[in-house]
Formats: sequence, C-alpha cells, structure tokens
Amino acid sequence: MLDPDPATRIVPTHAGAPRLSEGPYTLQILSTEHWSLLAARSLGYTEAMSRASMFIAALSGAVVALALVAQATDFGSGFVAFALLLLPVVFFLGIVTIARLGQINWEDAVWTQGMNRIRNAYLELAPELGPYFVTSRYDDDPGVLQSMLATSGPMSRMQPFIAIPGVVAVLDSVVAAAAVGIAAQSVDLGIGVSLAVGGIVFLLTVVLIGMWAWRSITTLRGQLVVRFPTPPDDGRTDA
Repeated sequence: MLDPDPATRIVPTHAGAPRLSEGPYTLQILSTEHWSLLAARSLGYTEAMSRASMFIAALSGAVVALALVAQATDFGSGFVAFALLLLPVVFFLGIVTIARLGQINWEDAVWTQGMNRIRNAYLELAPELGPYFVTSRYDDDPGVLQSMLATSGPMSRMQPFIAIPGVVAVLDSVVAAAAVGIAAQSVDLGIGVSLAVGGIVFLLTVVLIGMWAWRSITTLRGQLVVRFPTPPDDGRTDA
C-alpha cells in the first residue's frame, strides 16, 4: 500500500446504518472471522518468505555454478553459453516471484481491511475499549496502513526497496544486467562497453518493474471498497 488514493471507492455506512446486533452469537461470529483472516495473513507471510527464499537459493546456486564453469572453461565460449542458458531461467524465477509477492501483499491488505472492519464492530459493541486499541478501526488507506505498518502517514521514498518485492526486483535486475553484459563481452565489445550496457539494462529493468508494480497497485486500489473511512479530524484508532 502506498499513499492514500482519492480514487478509492467509498461506501459510507455510518449514517443511517443499522447498529450491530448484540445477539449471543455476534461476538463469536466476529471472533471466528477475525481468526480466519489472521490465519490467512499468516499463510501469506509464510508463502512470501518461501518464495523469496526460493529465488535467493536459485540465485546463489547459479552464482556457484557459474564460478565452477568459469574455472573449468577459463571464461571461454562454454562459460558464455552456460551463463546465457542459466541466467534467463533465474531472471524468469525472479519475475514470477515479484508477481506473486505483489499478489500476496494485496491479499494481505484485503485481509487487514477485513480485520479493521471487525475491529470497528468490536468497538460498536464496547466503545469504551477504544483507548486500548493500537490498530485501526477504519478500512480506508490510512486505516489499513495504520494496522499494517503502524503508520497512516506517507512512507519513506526508500520503502519500495526496503520491502521484499523491491529487494527481489533489484537482484533480478542485476541478473538481467549480468546476462546482457556477458553477451556483450562475448562479441568483443570490450569491458567498458559491456559494463555500460549492463548498467543501462539494470536501470531499465528496475524502472520497468517499478512501472508495472505501480500500475498494478493503482488498478487494485481502485477496486477497494471503503465502508468505514477515517474521519477527517481523526487519524488515530482510539476515537
């Protein structure tokens, strides 16, 4: 999630909405749903770590394999052929890892939004508990950010590279740059030209992945339905 998007759909339910029923099963139903969403978030974290670890392991294995082949072939044509076969596979694994991590992050935001709505219901049942909640009761962008990142304000400009998808994106861009640099060196373009071409490919790959991620986030956030927006004069969770 990035900065709040004014295009997010808001479906207000405060005014004129029926109060939550205080029946004997209300709290039990809400608690069950809350734990279900919490379990879904936990599974998402586990998969995200597994996918990132899989990519790092594949990249590490590729580097070791390239080092062994380089020693055996003295960086000859055999090394170039092996590198140009192996590195695209690692690059593909990185791309699909980034895509899946993006899906997991979006799913996590949706589950968090659901938990915020349930927390709103808790506070309708027991308003006096508001001062004890550190997470948000609102399901718009600031509320979701408050619950996910403990902040509702703008994030650091470095946040995209701090998050796991950003780290994988940078490493995958290095893989793309290395493949192109090796290909350029194999046709005798010289070390300087090969490094320059590799650097350009690195920057281009980072920019393209960033543009794709921004477009995906914008598209998905346009589908977000807000039922309990944060009041303009209240960004905290205890009101």
